Amino acid sequence: MKLVAGNSNRPLAEAIAAYLKLPLSKCIVRRFADMEIFVEVQENVRGEDVFIIQSTSAPANDHLMELLIIIDALRRASARRITAVIPYFGYARQDRKPGPRTPISAKLVANMIARAGADRVLTLDLHAGQIQGFFDIPTDNLFAAPVMVQDMRQVFGADNLIVVSPDVGGVVRARGLAKRIDAPLAIVDKRRERPGDSEVMNVIGDVKGRTCILVDDIVDSGGTLVNAAEALLDHGAPMVSGYITHGVLSGGAVARIMASRLKELVITDSILPSEAVRSAHNIRVLPVAPLLGEAIARTAEEKSVSSLFY
Repeated sequence: MKLVAGNSNRPLAEAIAAYLKLPLSKCIVRRFADMEIFVEVQENVRGEDVFIIQSTSAPANDHLMELLIIIDALRRASARRITAVIPYFGYARQDRKPGPRTPISAKLVANMIARAGADRVLTLDLHAGQIQGFFDIPTDNLFAAPVMVQDMRQVFGADNLIVVSPDVGGVVRARGLAKRIDAPLAIVDKRRERPGDSEVMNVIGDVKGRTCILVDDIVDSGGTLVNAAEALLDHGAPMVSGYITHGVLSGGAVARIMASRLKELVITDSILPSEAVRSAHNIRVLPVAPLLGEAIARTAEEKSVSSLFY
């Protein structure tokens, strides 16, 4: 087995390599003067089972092209099997046609990865489960829930908790986590007027006197999360924390989170945390390298991956 890392999240790749007790394979990923991407794998990979660790986080297009070119380099070097390990799968929010003449970019990106030569995909908390069906190659969608549940038990113990979905679309994810910690479920009903903006309308469920845990897969601008926290506190919740898998946190999101009434935002390191995230007083990062490393090991050994979550 060989591990190859792109430039999107080198610390996570190194942590996965440390968990597996394997060195990262020597691979140069650099730019020409005009910013074209050049890749050279400097180890023999003929007949090897190769795992490429690369999130398609910002700058999404650069990191996606790095992934595709690394896949092509390995395929032409006669790797036996190529697995794209994509902790954060970008373009996943474009998984349907919300209006006329709009693309389904998640399907396009899935096609590109398969056509480049990947044999299978390993990813974490896809925005929508049906995206697995966009790939014409085997795809394992891992869940960060076990990592989050362990942290919740350490932080909150068996306190009076309630799990909250910040919108109707995330109910299935929130319900699954609520079941794991044996807590009730509430939903924040919101109306989005335009991309990036959200208006909280109502809270479905009794949150009065309960510690609320907002659960979602992506936090981008932070507007939905902050508005949901405000609504929950206004409905009598004494404290609100957020557990979100992918901390995209673009623009002024970190400042918005820091200025909010949110007690704490907990994210994973599926996306490389920025300096602003690392220095924020109410944002904490959970490592997912052990989860991804174990899934990689089981994939290489042809063992069950789904048993990690039951």
